[in-house]
Amino acid sequence: MGVDLLNIARTGVLASQSQLGVTSNNITNVNTEGYHRQVAQQSALLPQQIGGNFYGTGTYVSDVKRIYNEFASRELRLGQSTLSHAETSHTKLTELDALFSQIGKAVPQGLNDLFSDLGNLVDQPEDLGIRGGVLNSAGQLANAINQIQSGLDGQMQYTNDQIEGVTKRINEISSELANLNGELLKTGEGNMQLLDEQDRLLKELSGYVQINVIPQEGGVKSVMLGGSAMLVSGQEVMTVSLQDGDPFPQEPKLAVEVGGNPVAIDGTKVGGELGALFQYRDETLLPSMHEVGQLALGVADAFNEMQKQGLDLNGEVGSNIFNDINDPLASFGRVGAVSDNAGTAALSVEITDTAALNGTQYELSFTAPSTYELKDSRTGNVQNLTLSGTTLTGGDGFTINIDSGALADGDEFIIRPTAGAATGLKVEMTDPKGIAAGTGVSADENNAGDVEVQITSIDNRGAANFPVTGSELTFEINTATNQYQVYDKDGNAVGGPTAYTPPSISAFGFTFDVTANGTSTERFTFDLSIKPGDNSNALQMAKLNEAKLMNGGKSSFADVYETTKQNVGHKTKSAEVSMEAAEAVYLQAQARVQSTSGVNLDEEAANLMRFQQSYQAAARIMTVSQQIFDSLITSAR
Repeated sequence: MGVDLLNIARTGVLASQSQLGVTSNNITNVNTEGYHRQVAQQSALLPQQIGGNFYGTGTYVSDVKRIYNEFASRELRLGQSTLSHAETSHTKLTELDALFSQIGKAVPQGLNDLFSDLGNLVDQPEDLGIRGGVLNSAGQLANAINQIQSGLDGQMQYTNDQIEGVTKRINEISSELANLNGELLKTGEGNMQLLDEQDRLLKELSGYVQINVIPQEGGVKSVMLGGSAMLVSGQEVMTVSLQDGDPFPQEPKLAVEVGGNPVAIDGTKVGGELGALFQYRDETLLPSMHEVGQLALGVADAFNEMQKQGLDLNGEVGSNIFNDINDPLASFGRVGAVSDNAGTAALSVEITDTAALNGTQYELSFTAPSTYELKDSRTGNVQNLTLSGTTLTGGDGFTINIDSGALADGDEFIIRPTAGAATGLKVEMTDPKGIAAGTGVSADENNAGDVEVQITSIDNRGAANFPVTGSELTFEINTATNQYQVYDKDGNAVGGPTAYTPPSISAFGFTFDVTANGTSTERFTFDLSIKPGDNSNALQMAKLNEAKLMNGGKSSFADVYETTKQNVGHKTKSAEVSMEAAEAVYLQAQARVQSTSGVNLDEEAANLMRFQQSYQAAARIMTVSQQIFDSLITSAR
């Protein structure tokens, strides 16, 4: 018995043929997404003993392995999740920045035009054309604020649609992964195509959300959404769903259905594209809406209040230019009740001081028997409110009214004082004569400034001693005793002293309110004649341009808008930097995976030549074996 050259050559040819097949498959799949390089491992056949020596009997392909590094793949998935999050954030913020820069530029322009026309009104307060220009500019400003709010609403709807689309795709991938797990349970890890498809799906899924992959036997992999909820467990799939926002349905929340019951998940913390969409919506878009609403309230309130302090060309106390800040159109959406509240209370919010508003939202919670806590969602500050009758006071520029029902222990509400204001802002005044350019009251130069007065109505111009030019009346008001004394233009007492019930005084055909910041005696002169050339109140309106009336006296109207715009711009720039950093990390992780599992054409070309040569050499052995056999047969004849 001798060495079987023919059989050895045969095993060599078959092994080389297998190596060529694996190499060829690598080369042809170099551009296949998710493909992992394969390697055929050869082993020697058991030797045979001849005459005390062991001789080899050939070779065989013992295994074909898929080159896979779990650590590198995990780092790539993490890098993909971070990059998708950064890219989505940058894209959404760029869209918002463009909205403020393009459509939103009409807002500061509208403010400039309005105050420019008010400057013209100061020069010619009786000119009806200029007065009409003021109302037109006011309408354009309102329209500009309406448009920016409409753009923000469009962003909200588009973002919600994107969230819905991503959620749907997550469920599709989860189902595909569960099906692959079922196939792998049947075929085992030998089906490398299934494993490649599984890895491709996991990588795609990691772009949508951050995931944790749990390897199991047979190539099966379970998937967790971050560390909070199971998405895929073997062949079981947990559905990701969107639930109506609570308490605002138009802001859907993320949930995972476990046993048919939705379990809420914080969408801003799931990472990936989905997490970026939730973060953008809840942490940038909504605050921007609230701040634009804050501007709308500030503008409407300031001009309406200035109107109340003056007289129009009809000799009447000025009426509102803009709609009232607490009318239903401007106040819609300020309160939302959490769905599981046990109480029946219906609440509403009334703005009392626009200067104290800060463009944020609050969480109101009730603890029986009488604790009302208001938490600022931006700063986390908590303040206790005081119930007076059916009104909760102590908020930042607003009160909360209990319109009906009663609160129960543990009830919670979301308060958004500025919500809806930008949508509802409009100009109510249509008659240019209604602009209250003049004023009928002047404070004595010796006043301490502790008392303010505001005319609320002209009741009867035919009343005796009604104050007009040449017959002015001076009221000396003592806020310590709540009494007033009236003098004519010559300093003669007309009557009194007379007691009054704060805050109103009605006398001589008109009514005015008294606001006291201390106890003192101060004097005010009234001249309520119709004076077309009076520009004193228009001058005060024009000064609103630079007045720090917002954010507790720290910001002007333009400041509020520019701050919002700049915050968006800063976030956009920061998102760009984060995206570049995430891309660098991702490319490193991708290079690491490629260096391990990717197909290197140069290496495969070398292998192709090497295995071709081994195939040819083994085939040559077969030829030699045949020639030896033929020689043996010939010699035997």
